[in-house]
Parts: sequence; structure tokens; C-alpha cells
Amino acid sequence: MDKKISVVTGGGAGIGKAISLRLAKADSHIAILERNEEQGREVAETILQSGGSAEWIACDVGEMESVEQAFARFETIDALINNAGIAHIGNAETTTPEDMDRLYRVNVKGVYHCLHFGIPRMKGKGGSIVNMASIAAKAGVSDRFAYSMTKGAVFAMTLSVARDYVGQGIRCNCLCPGRVHTPFVDGYLEKYYPNDKEEMFAKLSAYQPIGRMGNPEEIAALVAYLCSEDAQFITGAAWDIDGGVIGLR
Repeated sequence: MDKKISVVTGGGAGIGKAISLRLAKADSHIAILERNEEQGREVAETILQSGGSAEWIACDVGEMESVEQAFARFETIDALINNAGIAHIGNAETTTPEDMDRLYRVNVKGVYHCLHFGIPRMKGKGGSIVNMASIAAKAGVSDRFAYSMTKGAVFAMTLSVARDYVGQGIRCNCLCPGRVHTPFVDGYLEKYYPNDKEEMFAKLSAYQPIGRMGNPEEIAALVAYLCSEDAQFITGAAWDIDGGVIGLR
């Protein structure tokens, strides 16, 4: 990916941070679109200190003007990783209209906004788009009503973009991770199971047939592959990276 420009949304923490660091090792310039200034600057500085190329750009993917301003910095881009997203716990009864709107704004419109402004910067030379979906786009996951709705939409958008732009050399794939051990998981356990964190961590890990959660670096490795020259024959695919949840249950 020598001298290429990779845009990573939510690239300041968790999976996004791992993706930013991994693509930087492939000698790509990393544009970190991140609301959290401290996290965005920290990852960019880490890349710069290691000899890579990166910048933090303040961006709220749910706001169209914010995304337009972020992408206006670039005439062309080579890779777009739509990673930014938020979670919610609840079923159809407990999920409020406000919950639905909040998740739709970030997880669906956020992806649309970045596609809307990112794709024109790939036309004429091609590029790779990787959207972050979830196993929730393919299988029923308890108490993830709104979240599953958004990730199903990401899956559908992936197929649509792959079809519409295959003739222009733009590839579009999505990842469907299972549980990945990120700070979000630790925060979830601290909030909901402060007295049973170890027990619940073991239970969440055992949900994957492989017997553990994934780690952000494993997700980042697959993203790096899909953005590389070795993946030129791959588009319109939803990659399960879930420890066997979809295939083995």
C-alpha cells in the first residue's frame, strides 16, 4: 500500500485503532476520522513516532457536513474503512424510538455519508472499501434489536456498492466479527456485572466455538489483506471472523 491514503473512521480506539496501526505498517498514510480528539491524536502521534504517516481529523460521521469537510482534504483516496459505530442492548419492546434514531444516525447514515463522499475520490483509479458489519447481520443475537438492524443495513449497502462500482475498479467488502475483546467489552462488564466480571468474561468468551473472543489485531489483519493488492479478486463478500459462531453452530 505504498504511498496510498487510507481513511479509517473511528480509528482512535478499539478495532479502529488496531486497523490504523496495521495499515500504517503497510506504508499507507492514515487519515483517522474520530470525534474523540485525545484518542485520535494519540494514535496519529504513535504512527508518526514509529516513522509512519498519519493525521487526525475531527469528524462526526453522523453529520453530513462534518464528513464532507473531512473528505474535502483529499483529492483521491485508496481505501475507506467504515469502522465507526455504536452499540445498544435491548429488544423490540425495550428499544425506544430515540435509541433507534441514535444507532441509525451513526451506524447507517455514518456509513452512507462516508461512501457518498469517499467513492467519488476512488473513481478513475479504483480502491478498496471495507465496512464493519457484524455476525448480528446474519444471525439472531439476543437483545441486539437496533444494533442488528443497523448491521444488516451495512451488509446490504456493501453488496449494493460492490455491484454498482465493480466496473470502476472499486471493491467493497464487509467484515462480520463475533465478540472482540476491546475496551467496550471491559466497560460493559464493569457497568452491568461489577461483581461477576470474570465469570461473565468467561461466558462471553465461550460463546465462540473456538473458545475465546477475537482481538482487534486479528480484525485489522483481515482489513489489511482486503485493502492489499493480493485481494484484487474479492468484492461483494461478507467475511465471518467470529471464532466459528456462524459456521459451527
